[in-house]
Amino acid sequence: MSSSKPGRSTAIVSYITILGCLIAITMNMEPKQAFARFHAKQAFGTHLIYHSLATYLNLTNVDIVMVWGVLWVVYLVAIIYGFIGAINNREGLLPGLGAKFQKWFTFIP
Repeated sequence: MSSSKPGRSTAIVSYITILGCLIAITMNMEPKQAFARFHAKQAFGTHLIYHSLATYLNLTNVDIVMVWGVLWVVYLVAIIYGFIGAINNREGLLPGLGAKFQKWFTFIP
């Protein structure tokens, strides 16, 4: 069995709801771990995009089940992809916006 990277548990926590992501960001303040930071950025971006789109759909009264279903499935797949990566000590960018998340969220320690 391979040894786990420093910050692995923090990286895993970041994918457990947006609150878990905020807790993980706080946990990574000291000591700072590059692996945890990578996953915190990926998780934060995923949670932020999902919650922004869900809020927009609510405010515009979109009641189309298909739209909500697609949004939920994409969110769930992205979270599971990142979560499994964190468990397996891998730094895999989420397809699409993963590279952007790493550039945009420089405030995450």
